[in-house]
Amino acid sequence: MRRGILYGLIAATAFVGVAEAQTTLRASHQWPTGKGDVRDEMVQIIAREVEKANVGLAIQVFGNASLFKPNDQWGALTRGQLDMSAFPLDYASGRIPQFSATLMPGLVRNHERAQRMNDSDFMQDIKKLIEDEGVIVVSDAWLAGAFASKKGCITSPDTIKGQVTRAAGPAFEQMLAAAGASISSMPSSEIYTGMQTGVLDATNTSSGSFVSYRLYEQVKCLTAPGENAIWFMYEPILMAKSSFDKLTPEQQKALMDAGQVAEDFFVEEAQKIDQEMIDVFKQNNVEVVEMSKEDYDAWLKVAQESSYKHFSENVPGGKELIEKALAVE
Repeated sequence: MRRGILYGLIAATAFVGVAEAQTTLRASHQWPTGKGDVRDEMVQIIAREVEKANVGLAIQVFGNASLFKPNDQWGALTRGQLDMSAFPLDYASGRIPQFSATLMPGLVRNHERAQRMNDSDFMQDIKKLIEDEGVIVVSDAWLAGAFASKKGCITSPDTIKGQVTRAAGPAFEQMLAAAGASISSMPSSEIYTGMQTGVLDATNTSSGSFVSYRLYEQVKCLTAPGENAIWFMYEPILMAKSSFDKLTPEQQKALMDAGQVAEDFFVEEAQKIDQEMIDVFKQNNVEVVEMSKEDYDAWLKVAQESSYKHFSENVPGGKELIEKALAVE
């Protein structure tokens, strides 16, 4: 009997030792979990890959803005209150204004160019700014985006006049205001309610968010990215460097390897997201159109006279950042 108790105590002590050796990271994002959103899936892939590596590391994923509000995640990362997060980097542009370049109208245009951006001088400058704030990039991701309205199709700049629209980030707000729109700022997770309550007539956001937040229930017309996407957004998986530095070398390698798996998954899925959005909106009887080359050029001219100009004149190094982005072949 005593021997059985003794063995039980030894086993319990060993279990506690294993539990204490396990490091658990908290990952936060605003997207619906388990509903197919590619950004949630990227974080879930990292969690699964890290678990498979068996290095005493686990990642607990908090979706649906259940841990931090969307705009609070950057501050939580830099203060070491949060280990990992996925959100549009532009959400942090209020603190680091240069980040607005990662959601600047017309700088990316298509998925092929987005992939080339990752290794460009432009992104080296952006990542240096990220790292200077005590944060590192685990996975790169560029999402295309669309426009939609309850009133009609948004194609050329004059089609937005008089509409109250949500714009993703200050650069788009400046461009849309210059085209005659009224602006109502809110995170993408609040667009549905904004449209439902009549606060918004129109919106732009990523293709993934259009589906995840069921915006097809609220709009009459969707302007899909197509070959002339004015809207692209950098939305990486980020990690607090203070959290990363606490990991063992084996854990660090497992985490970064997992980040590469998630990034590779995203590259394969990126254009599928746009097509899924188109299919879902058409199935729900929403008209779907694309911008023509002439529409794109007209929006680019508005952007150059508004958001590009403001960014170049008011953000340190802003002119150089735009030039480096435009130089990517």
